[in-house]
Amino acid sequence: MTEAQLPSQTPASVKIERLKKRPEFLKAAKAPALARGAVFMQMRARHDDDPQIRVGFTATKKIGGSVQRNRAKRRLREAARLLLPLHGRPSCDYVFIARGGTGQRAWGRLLDDVKTALISLAADLDRAGPGQQPAPHAPTASDSSVSG
Repeated sequence: MTEAQLPSQTPASVKIERLKKRPEFLKAAKAPALARGAVFMQMRARHDDDPQIRVGFTATKKIGGSVQRNRAKRRLREAARLLLPLHGRPSCDYVFIARGGTGQRAWGRLLDDVKTALISLAADLDRAGPGQQPAPHAPTASDSSVSG
């Protein structure tokens, strides 16, 4: 997917807000998670009447120094800005966690990682049914490959 094919702005019907407080991240940490390529993603269905999508970003010190962590989070923020309006679910919280190759991964591959993670988590939510959280994913061998 090239940048020309992506929307320049989020659709007016989708409101996206940032997760900023630690308790919000901790709630998402208990929800199902999925690793795809250079991104690890958690999704928590809030089951409230607020249709907005909330999203947070984090990178541990395993990624590297502050420059590498900040670059990885900037890339994840841009990928989320482009893809959450298309593939995110209303009334859900997402946490994007940078993995080892996030900062160096080719942009198109990073977008593919984020897109497939969003689609897989949404499908799991649909299978779980209304009012329930999907079962957590078991990591696979393809989830741990972060080549770029």
